[in-house]
Order: sequence, then C-alpha cells, then structure tokens
Amino acid sequence: MRIFVDSGGCGGYKYSFSVDDSKVYDDCTIVQGAASVLIDGISAQFLEGATVDYVESLQKSAFKITNPNTVSSCGCGSSFTLIDKY
Repeated sequence: MRIFVDSGGCGGYKYSFSVDDSKVYDDCTIVQGAASVLIDGISAQFLEGATVDYVESLQKSAFKITNPNTVSSCGCGSSFTLIDKY
C-alpha cells in the first residue's frame, strides 16, 4: 500500500491511498506485521510524527491518519491545512 499527500480539497492538502508494491529511490518503507506501507520522500515530510490506524464502525471502515503537523481540517474531513514549515 502507498500513502501520499496530494494537493487538493478545500483545506489545501488531502491524503491519498493506492495499492502499490513498486518502490522508487526516495520511498520510505514501513513494515508492521504483514503490512508494508510505501511513502514517497515529499509526503514523508508532511507525515512526520503521524500515526495511521484502520478503524471500523457502523458508519464506515477506513484508514484514519492523526497528524501533528495539521493546523485545521475542512468540514467534510477529507482535506487539511499543514503547519507552514514546508
């Protein structure tokens, strides 16, 4: 799986996920149990200190990213604004 930060949404940035097993030169690889996650070098800067969880509830099943680098998120919850250090 690949996690990356993309520009877009009303907050300026959004998290995106894809199924990918092709590692490129600047990718970070995080392995937890049987799961392996790829993050490109630029997205890794935005995700520094973040945690990724998979949550299941009656409403939805989804990945939840808790990122200490976010200043705010939009009302729909799909985009966010980052601390201005990048």
